[in-house]
Amino acid sequence: MKKYAICNELFGDMAFQDSCSLLQKHGFHGIEIAPFTLFDEPGQFRPDQISEIRRVLADHELEFTGLHWLFLKPEGLHITTPDETIRRQSWDHLRALVDLAGQLGGGVLVLGSPKQRHSVGISRQQATAYLEEGLRSLADFTAQRNCTILLESLSSSTTDVVNTISEAESSIRRIGHPAIQGIFDFHNCTDETKGWDELIEDHFPIFRHVHLNEVNGSYPGTGSSDFFPAFEKLAEKDYRGWISLEIFHVPEDPGLVLAETKRFLDGMEEALR
Repeated sequence: MKKYAICNELFGDMAFQDSCSLLQKHGFHGIEIAPFTLFDEPGQFRPDQISEIRRVLADHELEFTGLHWLFLKPEGLHITTPDETIRRQSWDHLRALVDLAGQLGGGVLVLGSPKQRHSVGISRQQATAYLEEGLRSLADFTAQRNCTILLESLSSSTTDVVNTISEAESSIRRIGHPAIQGIFDFHNCTDETKGWDELIEDHFPIFRHVHLNEVNGSYPGTGSSDFFPAFEKLAEKDYRGWISLEIFHVPEDPGLVLAETKRFLDGMEEALR
């Protein structure tokens, strides 16, 4: 388990090259990109911008791991709305992001977006059906672009569509395509009744990515969570994907967050030897 990445919105307004320099300095291997941080026009990804991102990553010996925060911009998108026009526009937006990820080398696209999948004027079951329909429609294209869309379970306090890993797995199984898989996010387990290690045991076959964070939404060590049983289980299962730090605020000192997180990860590696 030595593939460590950072979700780049942590860096706020810092230049992308400077962010990558910090990642390299602190021993991280990859970066997960929120599109709104690098592209001014949502859905408009110029070839020169993509080439520049690839160049900076190569210069700093970093890998592109994928995209998240997929529907923050543009406003008005919704993937489960009964409005067929908006729904089609929203899935077309995701298709464009899959293509972007493919041009950056391929990777995961984390589908969270609670506001853009919440049921509106229809039942939770119908919204879930629209979600699965849309994912199924993009599955072959996603595989062709060397990407995987990850259906992320989210707290019922934020959405009513896919609140547990069991629900995510059920949708993934119904879709039945290798390009549609799941993610384990430490922070997003508030609706679960089992511990992190048990969830990993029960659902490991769908996990292609891990988001690392405290229950409080910050980096490990800022709360009281015991991460060891979960990391022990990931090691037992021979997890070989990325572990990507995702926090929900822009820190005053990103370098400190990187240093503390890398110290935590090194400590976990030592404890598991």
